[in-house]
Amino acid sequence: MELLIVTGMSGAGKTLVSNILEDIGFFCVDNLPPQMVHKLLEISNGTVSRIAVVMDVRGRKMGGVVEELGFSVTQEEGSCHILFLNASDEVLVKRFQEQRRIHPLIGGEIATIHQAIREERRMLAPIFQEADYVVDTSLLSPTQLKEHIRRLFLEDVQRGLVVNCVSFGYKNGLPSDADLVFDVRCLPNPFYVPELKSLTGMNQEVRDYVMGFDESRQLMDKLQELISLLLPLYQKEGKSQVTIAFGCTGGQHRSVTFAELMHQYISRLGYFGVTSHRDAGKEHR
Repeated sequence: MELLIVTGMSGAGKTLVSNILEDIGFFCVDNLPPQMVHKLLEISNGTVSRIAVVMDVRGRKMGGVVEELGFSVTQEEGSCHILFLNASDEVLVKRFQEQRRIHPLIGGEIATIHQAIREERRMLAPIFQEADYVVDTSLLSPTQLKEHIRRLFLEDVQRGLVVNCVSFGYKNGLPSDADLVFDVRCLPNPFYVPELKSLTGMNQEVRDYVMGFDESRQLMDKLQELISLLLPLYQKEGKSQVTIAFGCTGGQHRSVTFAELMHQYISRLGYFGVTSHRDAGKEHR
């Protein structure tokens, strides 16, 4: 089991980091009281391999609990690490003002944001000293922060990008969530081959027919070349998911073939790919 404790200054980006960690396979829990983390580990033992727990001054006394957690996880042949998110006082003040949030420590004798930040730094000083990773988000854009976190906690960085290859039929409309749409209606249509009409691109006979033409193979080569160029650029910009849609008339034959073959190509590149066929199996036109 891998336990990652995400902590640090309020306003430094813990919520965003939690979302990023979720995208790369962590089970994330926010604002869990430190005393309840042991129960979480007990319940999830054997079912979840990577857990990230967001802990901050809302949980007040964390030092002893964090130390005990690290010892317990290590005893169970797991690993426990601390990620501390930091930012300058000036940046934190600006973020609270822009978001119109109230610092969690304001109240009683602590009346201003500056006082709250000073007290929070004092309270978190022991955790800061023990942190395995310290990330200063003062000058990082959300995209840069995503890339940084991925490189820290994703062994295979490419797998942080999920590529969904979708097939669809134009007669049923465009998929609303597509990032890239390719029209393959220009290719020979298996619909007009009697023995292939009732099949889909999931059948090898249909794929052999579609890819048996020079224009089909040339188009696939060009699309693969384009996709191999685009995916690293999407990743660099911090996208966690890209949807590539292939459309033909009914969404049964050509589009399914291209979606399936592109999925195979993307997997060979090392990305995590999934396929979905929106209209395959629907009543033929």
